[in-house]
Amino acid sequence: MIHEDLHSWHLTPTEAVALQRCLAARVVREGEAAAVCVVGGADVSVGMDRMSARAAVVTMSYPALELIQVAIAEGKLDFPYIPGLLSFREARLILQAWEQLTHAPDLLLVDGHGIAHPRRLGIASHLGLWLQVPTIGCAKSRLCGDYLEPGPLSGDAQPLYDRGELVGMVLRTKRRTRPLFVSVGHRLDLENAVAWVLKCLRGYRLPEPVRLAHLASNQRLP
Repeated sequence: MIHEDLHSWHLTPTEAVALQRCLAARVVREGEAAAVCVVGGADVSVGMDRMSARAAVVTMSYPALELIQVAIAEGKLDFPYIPGLLSFREARLILQAWEQLTHAPDLLLVDGHGIAHPRRLGIASHLGLWLQVPTIGCAKSRLCGDYLEPGPLSGDAQPLYDRGELVGMVLRTKRRTRPLFVSVGHRLDLENAVAWVLKCLRGYRLPEPVRLAHLASNQRLP
């Protein structure tokens, strides 16, 4: 179910940075996810040794958000930890988990950034280009940009700007909790990305597909 073989994973950090700049130009920052029946979530948990990891991709029905499948891939990380190059370290495991799905989701929410990235290619955008499905970045912390603190209520939001460019929204998803950093991954505009995050909330800080992927990657789901 991988639609496009974008590149080799055997890259140096310098080559990875150059490739990010090239791939960022291919990210589609507009569109809406139509006729969504299955929504997915993806996350990776890194082991205590910092070199092994467990990736999880979950699929859920929409709008009921009932769990359909949990796909797991485990392995060694052969790319160093370098801020801004997370996808070259972790995305390959997510793609391996994706290959196990019996039905690909119509929309994928990723624990990580989309274009809210110094070179506009976070892991959500990188995965979107590989998979050619609408993707959304749902990050728990900021990687780049400046913003004002959003209001205290769920749904309150403030724009995230980096070097004068709107790259995401800082979205409060639950009262008295820290906001999420929502950004376009691929084939979706920012307004729709935020709307889908809100549609997938079930009383937690994280949208439900990402929350379950996080639990599964930490071996807290059967």
